[in-house]
Amino acid sequence: MKKIFCVAFLLAATISYAQIQVEGFVRDSLKNPLELANVVAINQETSGLESYGITNEQGKYKLELGKNGTYKIQVSYIGMKTFEEILSTKESDITKDYTLKEDNSLDAVELIYEMPVVVRGDTLIYNADSFNTGTERKLEDVLKNLPGVEINENGQIEVEGKVVNKLMVNGKDFFDGDTKLATKNIPSKAVDKVQVLRNYSEVGQLSGVTNNQDNVALNIKLKEGKENFWFGNVTAGAGASPDNELYLLQPKLFYYSPKYSLNFIGDLNNTGEVALTRRDIRGFGGGFRSPSRSSGTSINLGDNSLNFLTSQDDALEIENKLATGNFSYSPSQALDLSGFVIFNSSRILSKETSFVRYTDTDLGIPDEFTEQSSKERSNQGLMKLSASYKPNFNNQLDYDVLGRISDDVQNQSIFSSVIGNTDQLDEVSPYSINQNINYYYTLNETNIFAFEAQHLLKNEDPFYNAILVNDPNDEDPFDTTAEALGLDTSLTNYNLGQNRRIKSNQLDAKLDYYNILNAKSNLNLTLGTILSRQEFNSNIFQFLNDGSQFDPTPTFNEGRNTNDIEYNFSDIYLGAHYRFKNGKFTVTPGFSLHAYGNKNSQFGETFEDNFFRFLPDFETRIQFKKNESLTLRYDMSNQFTDVTRLAQGLVLNNYNSIQFGEPDLQNALSHNVSLFYSSFNLFNYTNVFARAAYSNNVDQVRSLTNFENVIRTSTFFNSNFADENVNVFGRVQRTFGKIRASMNASFNYSKINQFIQGQQSLNEGYTQTYTPGVSTNYKEAPNVTLTYRYSVTNNNQGSRKTKFITNAPAVEFDAYIWKSITFRTNYSYTNQNNGDGESQSFQNWDATLAYRKDRDAKLEYEIKATNILDIDSKVRNSANNFSVFTSETFIQPRFLTVKLIYTL
Repeated sequence: MKKIFCVAFLLAATISYAQIQVEGFVRDSLKNPLELANVVAINQETSGLESYGITNEQGKYKLELGKNGTYKIQVSYIGMKTFEEILSTKESDITKDYTLKEDNSLDAVELIYEMPVVVRGDTLIYNADSFNTGTERKLEDVLKNLPGVEINENGQIEVEGKVVNKLMVNGKDFFDGDTKLATKNIPSKAVDKVQVLRNYSEVGQLSGVTNNQDNVALNIKLKEGKENFWFGNVTAGAGASPDNELYLLQPKLFYYSPKYSLNFIGDLNNTGEVALTRRDIRGFGGGFRSPSRSSGTSINLGDNSLNFLTSQDDALEIENKLATGNFSYSPSQALDLSGFVIFNSSRILSKETSFVRYTDTDLGIPDEFTEQSSKERSNQGLMKLSASYKPNFNNQLDYDVLGRISDDVQNQSIFSSVIGNTDQLDEVSPYSINQNINYYYTLNETNIFAFEAQHLLKNEDPFYNAILVNDPNDEDPFDTTAEALGLDTSLTNYNLGQNRRIKSNQLDAKLDYYNILNAKSNLNLTLGTILSRQEFNSNIFQFLNDGSQFDPTPTFNEGRNTNDIEYNFSDIYLGAHYRFKNGKFTVTPGFSLHAYGNKNSQFGETFEDNFFRFLPDFETRIQFKKNESLTLRYDMSNQFTDVTRLAQGLVLNNYNSIQFGEPDLQNALSHNVSLFYSSFNLFNYTNVFARAAYSNNVDQVRSLTNFENVIRTSTFFNSNFADENVNVFGRVQRTFGKIRASMNASFNYSKINQFIQGQQSLNEGYTQTYTPGVSTNYKEAPNVTLTYRYSVTNNNQGSRKTKFITNAPAVEFDAYIWKSITFRTNYSYTNQNNGDGESQSFQNWDATLAYRKDRDAKLEYEIKATNILDIDSKVRNSANNFSVFTSETFIQPRFLTVKLIYTL
C-alpha cells in the first residue's frame, strides 16, 4: 500500500512539472482588488476547460497551464465587462494582471465556458459537468467529485465540516429533505448544478435574528429538458450465489415542473443493496422544522424498538422491499403542499460469534464465548403531509404531521459457554404520530413573533420470550437466577415471557419575541413549556408444560414482578438572549429560567419533585473572512430519564440482563463546551475544519450492577462522580490541479464511573484515528482514490487494560474507456491487533463493468462481482461499560449479478 501511495504522489509531481503557472491580480479601474472574480483558460486546440481560478481578497488568481500551448483567457466579475484575450505559453511561468471596467450595458455577457464554481453571497454553486469524469451514475458520485464536499461513513453529506440536513431538487423538498435517498437514487445525468446554501433558514423572517451558521442545505438544479416530463431509470438484474438465486428490480422515476413534482423509488432485491436501512427510516423526517433554539431541557422518552443482532449491511442473507412516493404541489405562490409515503420490508438471516471479557478480573465474572444466529423480519411504514402558507413576507404558517408504524420480529438461537443454549423471541409493533405547527409574524421592521409547537403520541408494545434448557437433576448456571425470579425450577426448560406497554404523550411549545434594536443587535425573549406523560406496564411470567402461565414472585426487590406506573413531567421556562455584532464578532449571551415538576405514581405511592433551575448559554462567532470563521459555544442543560428507569418492578432486557428502577431519581446536569473552526479557500481549494467538544455530566444516572455468572441485575442511582467526554475532529483537504489530498484526524476520551458488585471503578477510554487520502479527478484518464485508516483504542476498565490497533488501507479505481465502457472496483483490507500479539484481518473486493454506447444511450448493461475473495466474515473489536469483546459477523458469500438499466 505504501508503494501505491508513492506512485500516486510521483504522478502528481510529474504532472505539476509538465505545467507552468500563470498568476497575477484582477482589479477595477480604480486599482481596487476584485474578490471572487472568475478567471478561465480554454484550450484552443481541444476547446475544453484547461484551468480556472477564483481571486482571493487581494484579487490574486492562479492558473495551471501546459507548456507551449495556446489558451483563451476570460476574466469576469458581476457588474464588470468581461475581458478576453489569447495567451500563448512557453517554458516559464507568467505573471499577468487584469483590469476590468464597469459594464453599463444591459446586454447579457456571453460566457464561452461555464465556471466550475461560482459564489453568490452565502450560496456556493458547483457546475457538475466541470467535475464529472463519465463514470458517475448517482448523485452521490457527483458530490464526491466536488471540493469541500464529503460523504461520511453514515452516508450523510458534509460541506465544509457541517452535515447537510436538507436537500431540495429545483427548490422543492426531496422526501422531506432526506439526503441519503437523494444521493443513492437521483441519476447523475440529470444534475446540472449543485447549490450549497450556507446559513440556510426555512423562515426568511428569522434569518437576520437567529444564528444559522450550522444550517447547510443543498439544492440540485436539473438540466434543461429534465423539467415538465418524467426522467429516471429502471434497473433489472439477476445473479447467482452458492446458496441463492438472486434478483433485483429498482424503478426510480422523477417528474418536476414549476408547480408540482412527483417522485417514486422502488427496490426489490435479495443482493444486499439496501436503499434505506432500518436506522435510516427511524431517523427519517429531517429538514429544519424543529425549535430554532434549544430550551436547555432534555427528556428521554426511551427507545423500546428491537436491537437487531446485525446491521443490514452485514448478514448472510438479505431480502429487501421498498416502495416510496413523494410529491410537492404549489397551487398558488402563497401555498406549498408536500408529502411522502414509505414502506420498507426486510428479511435477514445473520450469524455472529463473540468472545467477551468482563472489565474487572477481581470480580470473578467468567469470560464468555457466544454464538448467535438470528432470523429478522421488519415491516416499516411512514407517511407525512406538510403545508406551508406564506401570503406575504410578514406571515408564514407551517404544519406537518408524521405517522410511523412498524411490525418487527427477531428469532435468535444463542449458545453461551457459560449459560448454554437459549432460544429467544422479540416482537414489537409500535406506532407514533408527530405533529408540528409553527406561525411566524412580522409586526413591523423591529418586532417579530414566532410560535412553535410540537406534539408527539407514541405507543410501544415489546414482547419478549426466552427458552433456556434446564436439567432439574443437575445444577444449572441459570438456576440461581431462576430461583431469585421465583420460577418453577422442576421443569426441563425455563420458558420466560414478558409483556410491556409504554405510552408517551408529549407537548413542546414556545413563543418567541424578537426585537431588532438596531442594524447590529437584537433581543429575543422566550416563553415555553414541555409537558410529558408516560405510562408503563409490564409483567414477567413463565410458560408451564401444559401451556398455562405462571406468575412468579421474586425473592428480591420486595417481590415486585410487575409494573404499573404513571410519570408526569412539566417544564415552564422563560428565556432571554441578546445578539450583537461588533466587527468580526457576533456574540449571543443568554439564559433560561425553568420551573420543573415531575411526579410518578406506582405501588400505591407517589414520588414528587418540584424545583427551579437557572441555565446559562453563550455563543461567540468570529468571522475572520467570508469563508473563514471560529465559533465558541457553552451551554448548561438538564437531562431527565425515561419512565422505565423509574419503574420499581422487574424488567427483562433479555435473559442475561434484568433491571428494576428507582422512583426518586433526580435529573442530571450537563456542562457542554464546543469550538468549531472552518475555512474554505476558493483561491487554492484548501478546505480546513476542526471541531472540539467537552462535556461534564453531574449527577448522571448510572447503574448499580451485580453479576451472577454472566447474568447481571441492575438498578439505578444519581452518581456523585462526574463523567466526562472529550471529542476532537479535524480535516485538511487541498486540491493540486487534478489531485486532491486530505487528512482526517480524530481523538476521543471518555471517563465513566461505574459500580459493579458493590465496587466503584473508573472506566476510561481513549481512541485516536488518522485517515490520510489522495484522489484524482481526470477527464480522459482513469481515476484512483487511496485511503489509509490507522486507529488505536485504549481502555482502562478496573483491573483490566486493553489496546486495539486497526490498520485499514483501501483503494477505489474507476475508468471510462472508449467513451462507452465504465470499469469500477474497490478493495479494502482491515487488520485488527488486540495488543497482545494476536491479530485478525478481513478483506473486501467488489468490481463493476458497465457498457453503454455513449453517454446519451438509453440502455446500459452491467456485470457486478461482490465479495470477489469470498470472505466468510468481518471481525470487530469493541468495548462497553462492562466488557471488551471480539466479534465475528458472517456475511454473504461471493456472488455475481447481471443488470440491465433503461434510462428514461
